[in-house]
Amino acid sequence: MGDGFRYAAIMLAAGIGIPVLAALNAQLGTRIGSPVVAAVVLFCVALCGAVIVMLVSHGPSAFTHVPAQPRHLFIAGLLVCFYVLSVTFVAPKFGVGNAVFFVLLGQMISAAMIDQFGLFGAMVRPITALRAAGIGFMGLGLFLIQKG
Repeated sequence: MGDGFRYAAIMLAAGIGIPVLAALNAQLGTRIGSPVVAAVVLFCVALCGAVIVMLVSHGPSAFTHVPAQPRHLFIAGLLVCFYVLSVTFVAPKFGVGNAVFFVLLGQMISAAMIDQFGLFGAMVRPITALRAAGIGFMGLGLFLIQKG
C-alpha cells in the first residue's frame, strides 16, 4: 500500500468526519441552547485529543519553535473556529446536507486557487481545462446529490 493510498484513506476519513462533526455539534448546541458553548466544548475535547496524540508521538518539545513562526500562520485556528461556529449555528436551520454542500463547494474553489497560485507554500498545480472540468463536475455532482 503506497503513501498515496494511505493519504487518500486518511483524508477520506477526515471528509467523512466533517458532516458527522456538523450534525453532532449542531445537536449539542441545540440541546444545551448555545451553539457557542457547544463550540467551546468541541474545542476542549479536540485540544485534549491533540495533546494526547502529541504526547504519544513527539512530545511537547516542538512548542519551543512556535514563537518564531510568522503570525499569519495562526489564522488557521481562527478559520477552524469560524467553521465550527458557523456550521453549529447554521446546520440546524439550513440542514446538515445543505451546510456541508456549501462547505465542500467552498473547499473545492479555495483548494483550486491555492494550487493554481501556490499560495501558502503549496505545490503549484495549474487549473487546466481538465481540472476545471473535474471541479465543475464535482460541483454538479454535489448539487445533484442535494437535489436527489
